[in-house]
Amino acid sequence: MLAEKYPNEVKKIMAKYPPERKQSAVMPLLHLAQLEKGFVDRHDMREIADLCGITETDVAEIVGFYTLYHDKPEGKLRIQVCTDIACSLRGADQFLAQLCERLGIRPGETTPDGLVTVEAVTCLAACNKAPMFQVQGPHGISYHENMTVDKTIEFIEAARKEVKS
Repeated sequence: MLAEKYPNEVKKIMAKYPPERKQSAVMPLLHLAQLEKGFVDRHDMREIADLCGITETDVAEIVGFYTLYHDKPEGKLRIQVCTDIACSLRGADQFLAQLCERLGIRPGETTPDGLVTVEAVTCLAACNKAPMFQVQGPHGISYHENMTVDKTIEFIEAARKEVKS
């Protein structure tokens, strides 16, 4: 349970909001819940709903809407490639297809070693620097712009070495 495992953090988050606005704490609580295992499970969603005075469905909708929250385990690194129209015009679709081909997966899948999940997302606010992606991982979020498949594979191989050490 979140409140049992991180009591101080939960209290700090909840203290930022007046009691009549405690539902505003949902996103920071989701972030806290996701830190350890990389996703938010149904038990976490239920507890966050109770803490915030909203329904579990409300919490699940937030998890489903935002690309920063996940409801199932996937790779330790989530590479999210922007494929909106502006990025597509700069080669994002081909980049995504070639990257997945090199990794032996399809968009939305995870590499066999469990390290990388590649996802297509919309708008990461770097239209003029596509192909680009953001990486969610144990060290937070990082952005990688003007990428090539070769540079991305180098990045993944460096991350693979770091995980093995």
